[in-house]
Amino acid sequence: MEKNIDQIDRVILNQLQQDAGLSQRELAERVGLSQNACWRRLGALREAGVLQGAAARLDRRKLGLDLVVFVMIRTRHHSADWLRAFRRHVLTIPEVVDFHRIGGDYDYQLKVVTEDMASYDRVYQRLIERVELDSVTSYFAMEAIAENRPLPL
Repeated sequence: MEKNIDQIDRVILNQLQQDAGLSQRELAERVGLSQNACWRRLGALREAGVLQGAAARLDRRKLGLDLVVFVMIRTRHHSADWLRAFRRHVLTIPEVVDFHRIGGDYDYQLKVVTEDMASYDRVYQRLIERVELDSVTSYFAMEAIAENRPLPL
């Protein structure tokens, strides 16, 4: 189901991206709707799959997750079976927080968030243990200038 997103929906979504913990009353006030009208719009956004649950944003540094690594992967394998096995394997690694198939010099990009270099090495060893990869290149983030930014609506 595809939903046409109007300006009021965009305001609702922007407010929720800033604070998903807003009460329905607070959200309705910020958007300028009655609580019932806001509730109906939220229901329509959920039904259309535009709004998918609510999640808390955590400060990774306060949790001791100080290392961010962008892992670039190149493979010689492009069969459907290999891809299924690779996806299944990568998705078992909880430190992989983002996983993309990309175009360009590499085939896949992973964002790994972990405690330190030793814990990243364990992730790396786990990554290469089950699936043959042509090359794995790691780029270590020196500073997070902007993370977890809201989607531009």
